[in-house]
Amino acid sequence: MLSLHKSILAMSFCAAVFSAANAEAATPTSENGSKTSTADPNNIVIMELKSGTVTIELYPKSAPEHVNRIRTLVQQGFYDGVVFHRVIDGFMVQTGDPTGTGMGGSSLPNLKAEFNNTHHSKGVVSMARSADPNSANSQFFIMLGDAPHLDGQYTAFGKVISGMEYVDQIKKGSTANNGKVENPDKIISMKILSDTTTASSKGTK
Repeated sequence: MLSLHKSILAMSFCAAVFSAANAEAATPTSENGSKTSTADPNNIVIMELKSGTVTIELYPKSAPEHVNRIRTLVQQGFYDGVVFHRVIDGFMVQTGDPTGTGMGGSSLPNLKAEFNNTHHSKGVVSMARSADPNSANSQFFIMLGDAPHLDGQYTAFGKVISGMEYVDQIKKGSTANNGKVENPDKIISMKILSDTTTASSKGTK
């Protein structure tokens, strides 16, 4: 009986360790690598999808110009109603083109690449571009899985810190057609957290 009791205790201990390890692995990391995000509200984007709310932390230290571009376009309402025109299961979801063709962008000039050490793992948000490394403009993608071959080739500028399950639910495209989506899902709205907080404060006065 004592031996069985010890075995049960050992199994319980292993289960607790395994559970803690899984919880740690699932905890999103901030730009500085810490397990909890203490980001400035000015660096938090709230994306509303039909399935739920997605929270993205921006990485201004890693890609300052790209983060400024995203902030500017979000505050202009540029992304509201824009579709996810290219979605490849297990790889990524792409959006940011108001024409929905993958060929469009904003009226702002293209950005110079800011390749950095952020790995293209699940949840990472990175800027789309053409063959020219310095052609990023408004289109971006969110990783649905790990793609180390993109590291150092595309400018990662943030990461989903909550609501990744809603990103996973975005309608997928055909792999035979490079992920092009028929009747695609869209971004309902994107807001900077600090802007929503300011608006809320003004409304209570």
